[in-house]
Amino acid sequence: MPVEPLKLIPMKIGFYKWSETKAEDKERLFARAQADIGAVIDQVHPIIEDVKTRGDAALLDYAQKFDGADLTSLKVCEEEFEEAEKTLDPAVKQAIDHCAGNVRKFHEEQLRRVERHWLYEVEPGVFAGEKITPISSVGLYVPGGKNQYPSAVYMLGIPAVLAGVPEIVMVTPPREDGTIGEALLYAAQISGISQIYKTGGAGAIAALAYGTQTIPAVKKVLGPGSPYVAAAKQILSGVIDPGMPAGPSESLILCDETADPHNTVWDVLNEAEHGPDSAALLVTHDEALARAVHEALPKAIESLPEPQKGWLETNMASYSGVILTDSLQASIDFCNDYATEHLLVKVKNPGDVVSKLQNAGEILIGESTPSSLGNYGIGVNHVLPTGGMAHTYNCTSVWDFLKRTSFAQVTPEGFAALKDDVTTLTDYEGFPAHGRVISERK
Repeated sequence: MPVEPLKLIPMKIGFYKWSETKAEDKERLFARAQADIGAVIDQVHPIIEDVKTRGDAALLDYAQKFDGADLTSLKVCEEEFEEAEKTLDPAVKQAIDHCAGNVRKFHEEQLRRVERHWLYEVEPGVFAGEKITPISSVGLYVPGGKNQYPSAVYMLGIPAVLAGVPEIVMVTPPREDGTIGEALLYAAQISGISQIYKTGGAGAIAALAYGTQTIPAVKKVLGPGSPYVAAAKQILSGVIDPGMPAGPSESLILCDETADPHNTVWDVLNEAEHGPDSAALLVTHDEALARAVHEALPKAIESLPEPQKGWLETNMASYSGVILTDSLQASIDFCNDYATEHLLVKVKNPGDVVSKLQNAGEILIGESTPSSLGNYGIGVNHVLPTGGMAHTYNCTSVWDFLKRTSFAQVTPEGFAALKDDVTTLTDYEGFPAHGRVISERK
């Protein structure tokens, strides 16, 4: 009996000839899920105020409401770490050890390139320099609940520990049974993180900002999250350093005619499967490749399980799809304007192209460097700026957990050389005490 061919449900997948694309469509694609973040701000405000007022009690209520977890304690205890190490699949342990090991090597190399203390004689007797010190306390937000992301733990935890942050607090949503996944706890343990609390979403960010009866307030929070997490960071930016924006995942796949169409289909879906608010775009001037990938995407999406299939169907119609440009240079220009979180470059002369790419959280090069490798185990950090913020923000590194303090020292010789010109400027700018502190100095 012949097997009937798979019947595909009609699926809307964006295809944009960029030079002919309407302004409103361009605006939507560039905005990505920022509209989603704006839409939830009104819902986030009362959660923040509730956590600020009631502390732990509010977090316990939200664990029940949002995560289905009936908790009696927010903090992960030592026995939970021990049980996680005993029960975690050895293959998963080995994978975490391998990938986290590469992340550790890469960030150790970053740290070796940090000069912790330097002083320079700018003119005789005038010395200026910097000292580098760790931030006193940081909070690490790790998405959790039904899906577990141990990679997010070691991507955040390892550079924080290497930088020497004295107090590191990790928050993550609990599962319905009130536990934190074994892989998360094991990844935290090998990263050097021991202070973990079972709370997620906007409430977790509020707890890190204000502190509760159990959770200490911190100076900075880092880590990716939902639109609710991103909205809470935005609202609380005057209370806590929210770190770089790390919202819904996004990627661009920049290709010419040499890219493999089959691989490129899956390259597009790699980051797009994170959620319905993710964004992933093939950007190419080669129409044959653009058409081939666009036509193959529905079948690839249909082959995936739920919920990823449904998420992809949603974001392919809104933020994702195929961009067909007029030239390779136009593709490069698009990528620089878009400033994506992840940028995979698959072209004939990658060195020439990469030298022209300015704005991206990370740049991966070639068919053998799919985003999954960067996400887990090359060593580069996968916590990256989203929403176009790669125009100004950096990839996560040890620098996110360090701060610079400038310092200076002037000898009597240097004082004599500077005093007249400085007092000329203090008089010009109208600061008499600034001048008198020099002219009256004994």
